[in-house]
Amino acid sequence: MLTAIAEGYRRRRFAWLFCSLILTVGVSPGLRTIAPRVNVIELFLAVNLIAAVATVGREHGAAWMLWISGAFVALRAVQALLGTSGLIPLTQGVWLTGGVLATLATARHAFRSGDVDGERIYSALDAYLLAGLVFGVGYWVLGQLDPAAFNEAELSLARATYFSFVTIATLGYGDVVPRSELAQSLAIVEAVGGQMYLAVLVARLVSLYSRQAERGAA
Repeated sequence: MLTAIAEGYRRRRFAWLFCSLILTVGVSPGLRTIAPRVNVIELFLAVNLIAAVATVGREHGAAWMLWISGAFVALRAVQALLGTSGLIPLTQGVWLTGGVLATLATARHAFRSGDVDGERIYSALDAYLLAGLVFGVGYWVLGQLDPAAFNEAELSLARATYFSFVTIATLGYGDVVPRSELAQSLAIVEAVGGQMYLAVLVARLVSLYSRQAERGAA
């Protein structure tokens, strides 16, 4: 039975990662409202890192994700045992490193040659959502290092993630505003990079699907 479950996960691993990311983006803010004392989004971020490791760990050259995941879990365990916040910047730095590398590995799977199937579509969506979370954590860390970086002096992780997805989707509501040059530069990179990713992704998938259709008609 365990073998069947593992095989099912292997075949649909990008779909499962997508579910994890959607829960983080869409459900964790509501859970935080219900249970304000529980840092739900940090829990979801830890789950997402583990899910990303399990997903891209099978990709060629992605064994480094196991080391990053292990370092993150170890640091979080030490932080919980000691009850200190001094390790938070280090743990978030490890998460950011793992998140960036997982995003690149997931995007590489989406863009590589081969047939266009459900897993390829999910991997493309996973890369987009992972990028939004990575920038969200980056904004949060920046807000902790420089309280004047945004118009909110204490930018929470949930608000930073919200601002990240508003930025990558180029919605620009204007309730959270970057003020420092570094924060503004990151916002520009995310907004432009997000739109360029979507444009290149569509072109790549259409090209691959056209080749797939031509092979099927031959």
